Amino acid sequence: MDLFLLLVAIVWGSSYLAAKTLTDTVGVSVILSLRFLITTAALALIWLIWNRRRSGPREIVVGVILGLTQAAVLILETHGIAGTSATNAGLIISLVIVFTPFTESAAFRVRVPRTVFAAGVIAVTGVCLLVSGDGFATPTLGDMLVLAAAFVRAIHVTAVSALTRGRDYGALNLTLIQSAVCAVIYTSADYPGVLRAVQSFDAGEWTGVLYLGLACSVFAFLVQTWAIQQTSASRVSLLMGTEPIWAVLIGVTIGRETLALPGTAGAALIIAGTYLGLRAETRHRASVPANSG
Repeated sequence: MDLFLLLVAIVWGSSYLAAKTLTDTVGVSVILSLRFLITTAALALIWLIWNRRRSGPREIVVGVILGLTQAAVLILETHGIAGTSATNAGLIISLVIVFTPFTESAAFRVRVPRTVFAAGVIAVTGVCLLVSGDGFATPTLGDMLVLAAAFVRAIHVTAVSALTRGRDYGALNLTLIQSAVCAVIYTSADYPGVLRAVQSFDAGEWTGVLYLGLACSVFAFLVQTWAIQQTSASRVSLLMGTEPIWAVLIGVTIGRETLALPGTAGAALIIAGTYLGLRAETRHRASVPANSG
């Protein structure tokens, strides 16, 4: 099971390079449209074979709301990837692990452990070093868009918790609805571009889109859901937290991107900060039931 979770982390870590490669040839809306059309079709097939549980009106409304926030995350993230390196994008987006405790604290009025604040300072310092290149410089628009995507993703994760807590909603149904909402939004944004891409894509471009849709979305979702049912969410989170490490390794080796010394130090601080924040939040969450009794 741990091997499958690490494989998901590797797949997600590689998604930034895959998306970056595609943004060199087609627009962001086209990439996301094709990705989520494929994802929606695959999830619908899975639903027909394994599930067939119909969603109630409230579940559909929640799925649409979460689909809108997910669409916002991915449009920011993919536009950001187009304007920065895959390595930077994979590291900066990992700050969602640091941001989420703060958005949850605001939503549920719970205290954030002081260690999480320290982890946030470490990670943000790492971002400053990462985007500095050979010396301190203004972050690119792509860097800032990915940073915004990390913050909006933290809001999305918090919304998932707030809107589904205590509800008997099906994970597959909600994910299918979210995926369908994303597909509609992105396709509507550039319908002519999607048609041109379908007609002109070569084998390599179709491979990239299929990889994003099937491996980075469908496979990752199924494995993550299965793993949480088999073990603790904390263990799943810790293993999935290796994603930025794989993003760096894949960006540097396969993508032939480079990190100067300040960038390397920044990458190390981001990974350390996100890991420290994740561990602190996990320990805090585990201690709440014991203290509340």
